[in-house]
Amino acid sequence: MTLSVRRTGPGPIAPTATQFMVRMRDGVRLATDVYPPPGPARPGPVVLTRLPYDKCGEYTFMPRVAAYFTARGYTMVVQDVRGKFRSEGETLLFVNEAYDGYDTLDWIVNQPWSDGVVGMWGDSYYGFTQWAAASTGHRALRAMVPRVTGTRLGELPVPAPGQRTHDVEMSVHRFYPLSMFHDRDMLDWEIDWTRRPLAAQVEEFFAAVGSRSASYDLWFPYPVSLRRFPAGSPFDAPAVPVLMTIGWWDNCAPWQWSDHREIIRKPAWARNEYLLLEAIDHENHSHFERDPLVRAAESDAALPRYLDPAIEFFDVFLRGEQKEIPRVRWQLAASGDPAWRSDSVWPPATSYQKAFHPAGAQAAVGDAPGGSLDLEPGRAETATWTHDAADPVPSPVGDAFAFLAEYPDERALAGRPDVLVFTAAPVGEPLDLAGPIGLDAVIGSDGPEMDLFARLLDVAPDGSARLIARGQQTIIEPGDACPVTVDLGHTGYRLNPGHALRLTLASSDAPEFVPAPGTGEHRWLAAKTIPNRQRIRLAETRLTCTVLPRGEAPS
Repeated sequence: MTLSVRRTGPGPIAPTATQFMVRMRDGVRLATDVYPPPGPARPGPVVLTRLPYDKCGEYTFMPRVAAYFTARGYTMVVQDVRGKFRSEGETLLFVNEAYDGYDTLDWIVNQPWSDGVVGMWGDSYYGFTQWAAASTGHRALRAMVPRVTGTRLGELPVPAPGQRTHDVEMSVHRFYPLSMFHDRDMLDWEIDWTRRPLAAQVEEFFAAVGSRSASYDLWFPYPVSLRRFPAGSPFDAPAVPVLMTIGWWDNCAPWQWSDHREIIRKPAWARNEYLLLEAIDHENHSHFERDPLVRAAESDAALPRYLDPAIEFFDVFLRGEQKEIPRVRWQLAASGDPAWRSDSVWPPATSYQKAFHPAGAQAAVGDAPGGSLDLEPGRAETATWTHDAADPVPSPVGDAFAFLAEYPDERALAGRPDVLVFTAAPVGEPLDLAGPIGLDAVIGSDGPEMDLFARLLDVAPDGSARLIARGQQTIIEPGDACPVTVDLGHTGYRLNPGHALRLTLASSDAPEFVPAPGTGEHRWLAAKTIPNRQRIRLAETRLTCTVLPRGEAPS
């Protein structure tokens, strides 16, 4: 089999930038672009971004971002992280970002155009690099805006000692070191997720490119614990004002909600946390927009939505402007109104829990609407289905990071025999969801492990079904009856009159998640699969939604 690999190297340095090779403490030099604001040169606040996706490339369009910041008086500094594109050093995930961030901050504050005050901004991995720098406690870092990210970003799911559950392994977990962090360039290639063992295809890739990935080898077959924060946890470092942007449809949101839970346990950090809860996916497509979006090089139409909250935040915490910023701003998807709603806490103080109970085991394995989703528990019954990794439930989108670019109608998946379906009665008036959603259940399997995927959908009067929230867990040795809690994340979503909630349950979502082979073997090493019989006790299953009182969220 011939493997096709497309290699993308660094783009041209923008004419508005000057590149410097900034020396780190071990002598490695990192390529760093400086974009000055217009007008006479004088010391001022700086916005720093450290990223692995090419500081000059089209994917992250940093010259356009820099132009937005510099037009508002900020110097913008953008750096290729160690081992990527124009920077020197070993290409290795996570482990060098803390002290490289500290040394870059040190370099900035010693430049004539810096007044010693720095903010950091960026998405995903360049949100992680902000947390890494914060963990060092550098005095110059005065504010940061980590978007769609998390301190545990990309962390491989491993059960804690004594625990029987953990997160399901995403395909991107091991693929990311084979594409973004293999070497200096970006490598595009495709794994055939139906051809086993998956690890054999990785060896074919190494042979094709003539080198191995150090990050992959550290994680395969079993992960070495990487010291992401050698200076200590960022939450034990001095607190920095932080604006956390979390997307309702961001597939990486669980890591950021984990950070939020850690922050609220730390009083100093809790006093400095601000939340921007936006109806977006990881690639910043918006639920409310259908125009060319932020990554379209031909359009800057979405840049204000993308960058204005950061500008406002930096104006207050880097420049000292006297302006009150709400602690929580959030969008209510499906309301037709993208306006920000403000609260002092999340979820809103007036919200309350509303429980739904699935019923109708036999109907649940049939076509939609399947079983029911009721406000009272039903009779004791067990619903069963078969998980077959050779024929898994297909992921509804081709690119999970850009979910809203497709925003698919998922009604067809309800017709599969390996998907349980439970549909509530249509609502007669708007039902506003605002906060966490969770599923508690008692499950079982005849296999050595079991994945449980839960999806909450909005079913329109025409029968179309679109995702509101989702969650998944791997259960080790589930046996006959194992209690499990599935976190479906948070949402701000309006269920409009005539629409209904639908809960679907399954044991696969491939290829976004690597399916359990049914044998108990390592998912990347398994050469064969065995179907497993799964079951769930409906009377002991509860879907809990956080809702607002009637009329609480304005139209």
